[in-house]
Amino acid sequence: MTQSVVVQVGQCGNQVGGCFWELALREHAAVNQKGVYDDAISSFFRNVDTRVVGDGGSISKGKIRSLKARAVLIDMEEGVVNGILQGPLRDVFDSKQLITDISGSGNNWAVGHKVFGSLYREQILEKLRKAAERCDCLQSFFVVHSMGGGTGSGLGTCVLKMLEDEFPEVYRFVISVYPSQEDDVITSPYNSVLAMRELSEHADCVLPVDNQSLFDIISKIDLVVSSGKSGVTVKPKSLVTSSAGTSQKPFDAMNNIVANLLLSLTSSARFEGSLNMDLSDITMNLVPFPRLHYLVSSLTPLFSVADVNIPPRRLDQVFSDAFSKDHQLIRADPKRSLYLACALMVRGNVHISDLRRNIERLKPSLRFVSWNQEGWKTSLCSVPPVGQPHSLLALANNTCVRPTFVDLRERFLRLYRKKAHLHHYLLVDGVEESCFEEAEAALWTLIREYEQLDTTAAWPAHDVPRLRVAM
Repeated sequence: MTQSVVVQVGQCGNQVGGCFWELALREHAAVNQKGVYDDAISSFFRNVDTRVVGDGGSISKGKIRSLKARAVLIDMEEGVVNGILQGPLRDVFDSKQLITDISGSGNNWAVGHKVFGSLYREQILEKLRKAAERCDCLQSFFVVHSMGGGTGSGLGTCVLKMLEDEFPEVYRFVISVYPSQEDDVITSPYNSVLAMRELSEHADCVLPVDNQSLFDIISKIDLVVSSGKSGVTVKPKSLVTSSAGTSQKPFDAMNNIVANLLLSLTSSARFEGSLNMDLSDITMNLVPFPRLHYLVSSLTPLFSVADVNIPPRRLDQVFSDAFSKDHQLIRADPKRSLYLACALMVRGNVHISDLRRNIERLKPSLRFVSWNQEGWKTSLCSVPPVGQPHSLLALANNTCVRPTFVDLRERFLRLYRKKAHLHHYLLVDGVEESCFEEAEAALWTLIREYEQLDTTAAWPAHDVPRLRVAM
């Protein structure tokens, strides 16, 4: 069994990480009721005998003693990380896994990438090496960060480059939370475009998540809950509403959706099933061109990730929902765009025949590139999410991601044409205006590559004439 290490960077990355570790523990506790340290748990957790000082306390088999997350927590402000260490997950981490500062990056990619990247480089590498050494078979790093802030975008992409240099053979999956148009960080377009260049060059797969989409999803769940429909109940201590019934900030529920994305993405690597999908299968089958590695994700049923009980969805409806624009984690409609490839990761009591039947049913409504008409990759994991009979994660390499990048570029140019706030970045050693121009040019090239695929697909297909042999 392989292991993965989660690298959570910045405020958003650590908040999502906190949700993920809580959900992972709950999921494994529901499956592993005998308290035995097995391969499934070892994928994200070490088993440690706390009575032994140092690394000698690691236990590879037997009864669970104390679980420690395979994680590195990085933030240039202490608040969120300290909150995790003082909360219910405090025993899952130790100080050797943490790197914090007190000043923050000031919503400036240059400070995170250049200043803190240089200042903390050796410390970060030491933590990463230590986490890697504690794995028997390290397969992937998952970097979780936001694109709008300084630490997440700047230091997060700096860490990504370190991973490529230090562990070139280990897969690098990145979950990137993109800012909404109403984002309160005025410099988020600069930070996002500068980070995009790094993601395109140094990541194996990027799963973009849009804050606005997450907010819209939570709003729809709230609407269903408040409608009073028969069979709809809110679980105690739900992320949608508090036990007192008053609305909470939506950020916890939004982070929970992203955490469930990572949980579903790794389910087949952690649990058995009739069709397993390794993380290497995702990069091999879903990324036909190295730069076009942005995968649009959708989760269904979405109500379960916010701790809301509703009557179970019919299986066919679950498959239909996965291709609906209302279930995408970015604002996109994949059915109106072009698929390069698609992966369906199913969990629960679902048969292969159900999977194949639904693919055949949905195929006519989906456009695939001419050279990959059978571009499907599927997995069946026998262990469903806690409290649900089944679930589905769809990962699509689809040109519908292009409008998100176009919008980001336009917001970047609105600032850059006026040179607004640019001086904050140019004060940092090693940052020049050319950095912005090159980042914008790289993003424009990426947009054009997706556009070209769409244009090519619109051309009418002609039958190639057969070769005639003269007799």
